[in-house]
Amino acid sequence: MSDIKHLQNVASQTRRDIVRMVHAVQSGHPGGSLGCADLFVALYHAILKQSPSNWTMNGEGEDLFFLSNGHISPVWYSVLARAGYFDVTELDSFRKLNTRLQGHPTTHEGLPGIRIASGSLGQGLSAAIGASLSKKLNNDSNHVYVLMGDGELQEGQVWEAAMFAGAKKVKNLIAFVDWNKRQIDGDVEDVMDLGDLKAKWDAFGWKTMEMDGNDMNSILSTVEKAKSEEGPVVILMKTEMGQGVDFMMGSHKWHGIPPSDEQLAQALEQLEETLGDY
Repeated sequence: MSDIKHLQNVASQTRRDIVRMVHAVQSGHPGGSLGCADLFVALYHAILKQSPSNWTMNGEGEDLFFLSNGHISPVWYSVLARAGYFDVTELDSFRKLNTRLQGHPTTHEGLPGIRIASGSLGQGLSAAIGASLSKKLNNDSNHVYVLMGDGELQEGQVWEAAMFAGAKKVKNLIAFVDWNKRQIDGDVEDVMDLGDLKAKWDAFGWKTMEMDGNDMNSILSTVEKAKSEEGPVVILMKTEMGQGVDFMMGSHKWHGIPPSDEQLAQALEQLEETLGDY
């Protein structure tokens, strides 16, 4: 089992990176990024079979990760940099013109770790299923992971993909849903209620699990269990939007607004600098 304290320290530094990146350009999506920081750290520092220094687009012989809700790019960029995919100093270029760290991840900038563009919601599960089938054809038994937002599940393509994966019993596929119950315009249940989410995924032929997405022990143990399952697995990950910064928690409004100078200072007071700021 990985050192939980170390993972928590990395997550704290990741959250510092997130608020600093978004504040610097007064643009971006801090809320969901903060909420998903623990998952990303667990994946890239404990779970994934990966080769950051020898990254390839095909990822043969490795696990693959796809981010479907691409607006939470700050957390992904921070974790990729801290895991060795590119230099941490590049985080200072977030959302600036002619840089690789655009607001929504794209492939044509050639940033290591990015395999699909994910600005439009609803497409990541389809891409992950395709990657899983490719690995099957290549006799590659490694896993494919994909993260979606719960508000994103209002997109029809998600359920077309879910139906296919369940019907074809796609193996070595693990999907996460960031189940924070908030989206850009309000609470998910007010915008378009998802109803009994577990029952929906069960009905589409998936093995459905739940976990606390802000608890490292829960993440590591649940993913380990999911990896032992045969068919497609979906993990409903309960998180808090804005996790780690008290005034960003409990509301949807921090989905896509940056902190002011004063708010940044307040946030950084709550987040320990553990690995050194970029």
